[in-house]
Parts: sequence; structure tokens; C-alpha cells
Amino acid sequence: MGVPLLPDADALDAATGSASGLRRFLLGLPGVDQVGAEARASALAARSVKADAKRQALDLAVSCIDLTTLEGADSPGKVRSLCAKARVPDASDPTCPRPAAVCIYGDLVPVAVEALKGTGIAVAAVATAFPSGRASLEVKLADVRDAVAAGADEIDMVIDRGAFLAGQYAQVLDEVRAVKEACGRAHLKVILETGELATLDNVRRASWLAMMGGADFIKTSTGKISPAATLPVALVMLEAVRDWYAATGHRIGFKPAGGIRTSKDAIKHLVLVHETVGDDWLDPSLYRIGASTLLNDILLQRQKMASGRYAGRDYVTGA
Repeated sequence: MGVPLLPDADALDAATGSASGLRRFLLGLPGVDQVGAEARASALAARSVKADAKRQALDLAVSCIDLTTLEGADSPGKVRSLCAKARVPDASDPTCPRPAAVCIYGDLVPVAVEALKGTGIAVAAVATAFPSGRASLEVKLADVRDAVAAGADEIDMVIDRGAFLAGQYAQVLDEVRAVKEACGRAHLKVILETGELATLDNVRRASWLAMMGGADFIKTSTGKISPAATLPVALVMLEAVRDWYAATGHRIGFKPAGGIRTSKDAIKHLVLVHETVGDDWLDPSLYRIGASTLLNDILLQRQKMASGRYAGRDYVTGA
């Protein structure tokens, strides 16, 4: 059997003309070999990174982090503390890079905007009834507009997984497009919540659907559902990003989130990016890691590489 042909720009244009055309397009995407995806992801994760490259990888990972707090007990004080951590990740080492963004709930955006003024660190807000996505479109769009008006640079939206799994692809596409319009100047990250999509074929279809709707980034998860950013899921989404670029000439970013807690986890994901889409994506403009505890582990690893010994956990400040 021949290799299935990937979509081109003409096919993309035709697919968006009707609900039936969109359905045919998405169901006609090449299927994912789950065993093959798992084997390739496992093989890439097993690659070793030499000591001289590890420090560079750790610094790159820090610069790509969306430092995150998304808890019901979040307060202005907690957000200010998180922003202080982002401004100065390691007070003993001024060479330590800063994270790309701080990611919070929309009502706390003004706090983060004030705390990060002049740093170049972006403020990202989750929206569209995060994490469930269960609200009317009017409510979701109001959520987005409020966050943008308060100063959010980036919006992380969730797709309606119920609609997607019911095959209502046009509804999901229309919603992503509407949210993209409501974002205005802000960049849009579209969360697929891959742990609820059941199959890697669905992950591929949802990735294409989000990009067709205008996503600047596609993102694995909310971090509230397990499994989240598994390596096979990340591989499939990166392949979709790669194939979208081949079809359109336009680069879409990728953000794994949920379960990336250690330096080893982060480096495995960086290797996956390097091998699948190439070094152009190894930049905060096209790659982010959604994490709350990862930064501290990386700081401990950087300290070990500098001193030759592990510091205690109290070496790094909490957020």
C-alpha cells in the first residue's frame, strides 16, 4: 500500500466550505499507527544528552515555560509570588533565563500585568469556561474579551470535547474561529484535552481542526485530566504541526502541559521537538511547556551542574 497523501492548501480551503466537507476532510486524514507512535516516542525519549548540551537544554526549557497556577484557591498574593519567581527564577544566578509567560485565571490578569510590567514576560489567561468548556458561546467569548481587556497577551482556550466526540466538527471549528476573533491582538492557544479524546486518530483530527480555526498554538491538556502530555500524544500533535507547515507555509506553535514535572521529562519533550519539527520550533515563540513545579526541578539541576552536588529543596523558592 502507498503512503496516504497529506492535505494541501487547496484541500484545506475546500474542507471549510461545508460541515460535510469538513467531516470528510478530517475523517480522511491518514490514520495514526498507535504502536508505531508509541515505539518512536519511546526510542526518542531514550536518547542521552551529553553534559555540555544538557545545560543548554535546561536553559531552553526554562525560557519556554508557561509558569502556571490554576487552582480554586489562587489569590492576588499567590499570583504576585508566582510573578516574582518568574522575574527572578534564581537569585543566586543572574544567568538563569526567565520563563516565557505566567499562566493564570482571567480575573487575576490585572495582578499579573502589574507585577510583570517591563519584564517582557507574557501574561497568559485560561478562558472559555476552563477546564470543562461547558458554557454557552456568549459566555466563553465574554470570558476571552474580559481577559484581553485586562491586558492578557495570550489566551488558552479549551475546545468543546463533547461536540468533537459527537462528530460536530463544524461547531468546534466555528467556536475556535470566534474565540480567535475575540482575542484581537492576543495569541490563541487551543487546548485539545487529549486525555478525553480516546484515540490518537482523534488527537490528529482535533489538531488539524484547531489549526484550521486559527490557533497560534495547539496545546495538549488543561493539566486537570490524566493522562495529559504523554510523549505519543506530543508526537502526533507535532507531526500535525509539521504537516500543516508543509501544506500552508505557516508555522503553528505547540504546548505540552500536564505531567511534565522533572528536568528529564522536559528534555525528552525537547528531543521530540528537535527530531519531529526541527530547531526552528525550539524557541518560546513556537514552543511552550505548561508547568507549575518543573522550574524548581530545573533550578536544582542547574545548581548541581554548577557545584557538582545537589542542593536541598529549600534552595529554590516556592511560588
